[in-house]
Amino acid sequence: MRHGRRWVGGAAAALLMVTSLIGVAPGVAAAAATPALTAVVTAKLLGSAELSTAAVQQRDTRVTVTRTSGRWAFGTAVALAPRQEDAHPTGSVFIARSEPAGWRVAFDGEAAFSELAAESPLVGSQERSALTGPTPLYAGGDYRTGMALPFGVGQTWTLTSGPHGWGGTESPYSSVDLAGGDQVVRATRAGAAYTMCRGWIRVIHDRGYSTDYYHLWNSISVNGASVGQGAVLGNTGTDVTCGGAAYGRHVHFGLRQNSAYVPIAGHDIGKWVLANGGAAYQGGARHGSAFAGVGGGLYNYGALGFNQGVVDANGGGVLTRRAGPGTGYGSLGSVADGATVTISCSANGTSHTGRYGTTALWNRLSDGSWVSDAYLSTGVNGPVNGWC
Repeated sequence: MRHGRRWVGGAAAALLMVTSLIGVAPGVAAAAATPALTAVVTAKLLGSAELSTAAVQQRDTRVTVTRTSGRWAFGTAVALAPRQEDAHPTGSVFIARSEPAGWRVAFDGEAAFSELAAESPLVGSQERSALTGPTPLYAGGDYRTGMALPFGVGQTWTLTSGPHGWGGTESPYSSVDLAGGDQVVRATRAGAAYTMCRGWIRVIHDRGYSTDYYHLWNSISVNGASVGQGAVLGNTGTDVTCGGAAYGRHVHFGLRQNSAYVPIAGHDIGKWVLANGGAAYQGGARHGSAFAGVGGGLYNYGALGFNQGVVDANGGGVLTRRAGPGTGYGSLGSVADGATVTISCSANGTSHTGRYGTTALWNRLSDGSWVSDAYLSTGVNGPVNGWC
C-alpha cells in the first residue's frame, strides 16, 4: 500500500515525511519495519541522494526489510524515479542495528557498512567476504576491476549509449547501455547479488566496487546470494518498475565504488577501456588501438587479470619485445596490438610516449621478454606486479 504525505517543516522533518513504500519480505517479522527504522533509512537515503529540494519533494521511496535478528535488520532502500527520460532510481543495500540512541543505519560501500556486516548475525560467511573486503591499493589511481562485460564471454553486443550518468546527463558518467547478442545479462564479476526492485539487480564485488543492472526482464530474485562471474541476472528489457524510461530492450549498466556512482571512463571492463565523449551518451571504448563508438560492437574478451595488460601500439601493428628494459637490448620478436600479456615484474629503462603519456617504466612478461609500459593498458599508472 502506498502512503503519501506532503512536504512540511525543515529539511530533517521533510526527509522523514516523504512518501514511502514500506515492504517486509515474506517470513520477516512485521516489527522489523517499524516506523522509526523506516524513517531513519528514508532520511539517510534521500539525504545521500544528490537531489534538489524540489526533486526530493517528488520522490517516493521503498524500504524493504529482508532479514531480522534481535537488534539487527537488513534490507534495501530505493528512491523511485519519475517515468520519464533521463531519470533512474537510486538506492542502497542497508544494514541496521538498534542502539540506545536509536537505529544505526549504514549503506553498502560505506566504511560503517563493512563494520556492521562484520558483526551482524544476518550476514553469511560468503556474503561477508564481499561486503567487508579491502578497497584498492592505489586509492583513486587504480582502475582495475577484474570485470568482464555484462554478457557472455565471446559474444559481441552493441554499445547503444556511451558513458552517461546513472540518471541520464548528470555527472559522473558512470553508466553505459548495451544490447544484442543472446540478450542474457550476466554478472561482470563474482560477488553478492541483491534485487533492488523488479528489473534492477545490484552485485557487490571486491575492491569496493559494485555494479548495477537495470531494465531487466525476468530478473532473478536474490537477497545476498553469492554469484560467480557470468551468472545469469536476467534478460535485456524495458522494465521501469522503479521509474525512468526505456524505449528499446537493453541493459543500463552502472559502475559504483565505495557507496557512489563513479566515472566509468578509464576503467577496463571486458578488456575495453571506456572513454567519455563530448557529451553524455557519446564516447565509446578502446581495445588496444581499436575504438568502438556508439552503435559499434563490443566483443567480450573476458576479464583482464590484475597482473595483465592489453597491448596498445597506439595506431595498430605490433610491439617489439626486448631482452631487457630498453631499446638498447636485442629484439625477441613482437606481440600484436590488442593482445593480452601477463606481467611478472617491472623496472625503469628507456623513456617512451604512448597513448596515455610518457614513461620510463618497462614490464617483464611471463615469457621473460620486456615491453614498454607506454604501450600497455593495465589500469594503473605504475607497476602492477611489483619491481624486478
